[in-house]
Amino acid sequence: MKISLEWLKDYVALPQSADALAEALTKGGTEVVGREGRGEIPDKVVVAQILSSGQHPNADRLSVCQVDDGSGQPRQIVCGAKNYQVGDKVPLALPGAVLGPDFKIKSGKLRGVVSDGMMCSAKELTLAEDAEGLLILSADAPVGKLVKELFPPDTVLELEVTPNRPDLLGYRGVAREVAALTEVEANLSPPPMVAEKAAGEVVKLEDAGCPFYTARIIRGVKVGASPSWLADRLTAVGLRPINNVVDVTNYVLLETGQPLHAFDLAKLEQGIVVRRAREGEMLRALDGSEIKLRVHDLVIADAGKAVALAGVTGGAETGVTTGTSDILLESAWFEPSRVRKSSRELGLSTDSSYRFERRVDPSGVLPASARAAELILQTAGGVADTEVLVVGREARNLATINFSHDRCRALLGLEIGNAEIDAIFSRLGLTKTGDQWSVPGFRPDLTREVDLIEEVIRLAGIERVPSRLRGFPAAASVADLRHDNAEKLRERLRAQGFSEARTSHFVSPDALRRAGETPDDALAVRNPLGADQALLRPALLAGLLEALARNLRHGAERVRLFEVGPVFRTAGKEEATALALLCTGAEAGLFELKGGLQAVLGTVKFRPEAGLALRVTGMGIEGLLRRLPRALGEKFAAKSPIYYAEMDIDGWLEAVSAPVRVRALPKFPAVTRDLSLILPKATRYAAVEKALSGAQAPHLFSVGLKDVFADPSGLTLPVEQRSLTVTLTFRDEARTLTSEEVDRAVETLRDHAKAVLGAVFRA
Repeated sequence: MKISLEWLKDYVALPQSADALAEALTKGGTEVVGREGRGEIPDKVVVAQILSSGQHPNADRLSVCQVDDGSGQPRQIVCGAKNYQVGDKVPLALPGAVLGPDFKIKSGKLRGVVSDGMMCSAKELTLAEDAEGLLILSADAPVGKLVKELFPPDTVLELEVTPNRPDLLGYRGVAREVAALTEVEANLSPPPMVAEKAAGEVVKLEDAGCPFYTARIIRGVKVGASPSWLADRLTAVGLRPINNVVDVTNYVLLETGQPLHAFDLAKLEQGIVVRRAREGEMLRALDGSEIKLRVHDLVIADAGKAVALAGVTGGAETGVTTGTSDILLESAWFEPSRVRKSSRELGLSTDSSYRFERRVDPSGVLPASARAAELILQTAGGVADTEVLVVGREARNLATINFSHDRCRALLGLEIGNAEIDAIFSRLGLTKTGDQWSVPGFRPDLTREVDLIEEVIRLAGIERVPSRLRGFPAAASVADLRHDNAEKLRERLRAQGFSEARTSHFVSPDALRRAGETPDDALAVRNPLGADQALLRPALLAGLLEALARNLRHGAERVRLFEVGPVFRTAGKEEATALALLCTGAEAGLFELKGGLQAVLGTVKFRPEAGLALRVTGMGIEGLLRRLPRALGEKFAAKSPIYYAEMDIDGWLEAVSAPVRVRALPKFPAVTRDLSLILPKATRYAAVEKALSGAQAPHLFSVGLKDVFADPSGLTLPVEQRSLTVTLTFRDEARTLTSEEVDRAVETLRDHAKAVLGAVFRA
């Protein structure tokens, strides 16, 4: 629902700024989801009258006009619009007018003809989002007057109206809401009411979908363009002006929230009948589309045909045109469910159906008719019948609710006086009788005591409710600890460059065999959804290999994946939580997996096993790091060796981690050197690291393994030996080390390794 603040001012005094109004509405439960400025018309745009118009000599689609801009000298303008007539008054941008960024009006030639300015559309003046042709001004607009004086700047707010508040689908309802929220009086005086008369044979109701229908006859109207004030207000909220009669019905719809429709009386045969559609009946809508009606659709018809789809759209055959002189003005109440059903099934949503679906106020049917008749007589002339034809009754839905002030305070936890509560209800339009409150028809959402209590806190302000501690946080459980540790694990693995995969808990026997696993070790699903979900996965390998294959098919050359999830086994613990890591491509290897696990799991232990594998234990973890067989990698299109680690981590997840210790980043750079030691294969790396760290070399910060080399052929290195390359890091917290200092420290380490380990050093 778009609301023009200039229009809204007619009904209620607004806060000083649009921001304050938007805040009040949003706090009251009606969110302001959009805002736009309108009508910031620049200087040098004046009212001009078209004196003459002729064909452009060099362009079929252009005209050459002479216009009076009030200067006393006619001005020549080249124009491409076709919607004007000689004598019309239009906005004229004079040379020097700036209509937008990089859009400055200048005198110049268009196809060889001088044009001394530009006649403008509503869109070019930011008065409308879209426009066809020139903006035709009111005939009484003074020539030469600045157009911005005719159209004061405006702000348009877009409201997100919830389905339970149909009263906010009209300006009067929004004004009533603003008045209640800001504690001011709304100017909502009703139009003068008209005497009622039984419709007799003029209107017949043959279906319960319309319990209340009114018709007003107005004769001798002159259909034409709407006055500028009316057209401008419709344009401000995105509606295109059509003619004065139709525009009035749209205006009253926006003002009151009650949809209306005007029929050309001369095109109706023997009055109105509200009935169900007949089998195969068609209706040509106002937009020109052909609608095939169904027998459950509610229609407005005359003696021979359907002339409107009730509550949704009128028919083109009986619509008001410039040739219309007598009209029948319809104002009615239709059953919301019937309108909603027709609108949804036909895919036809209109401003009328949107309101009828949400239940308009039945008591607003007659006032809306009176208001529309008043405006039609004002803008189109004519004579209205002194009585309005009525058939049926108002389908009022008024509620009377018992209310307890004490219960309200107890439920809200707010100390608020009886007088303030009663004042809130009065501002909302409720009336009091004893301990009961009568709800007006425009608030169908208020049916119970708790609804009234909600209105109290909505208008009083929820910020007034004092904060109180109603409960205590539950003690942390093992489940909380497992969840927190699992999230930490995922975060650390992502920081190490691994991407998380999440694969299905179900696998097929073929998928397990393809991954080199035995289906016999897997638990069978008793009633699987399909063959591909026949088993519960005993390990994470099969799913990760499929994920690897997908990445490789999409061109990935380096893949690093991990997964944390449950696995299911026939022996031992039936369900366990496993961690799996997989890598292939550049720099992939057992040491990459080992380094990644040490970084995320802490001080776990690794033990070499046959077949280029490492057993990992400790910290509640049990698993294996290994290189997968080359034949297995070829099945999944891997061009490089695949390294894989999988381990049970239930114990690690349930362990309380040590507190995190942090230290300041070093101010001075580190210096690194590599040292290659040739040692017997039986010498473990742990012994090397212990020996070098214990050498007490000056400024030694850390020792790390970089590479392991062995030559099974014995050509470059004896078979019983291997080369370990370690990275030595040196740092001083107070200064930058010199090369000479680092060289002396490396020499100390070489001597110590030679003496303790019997190491020989590679060049």
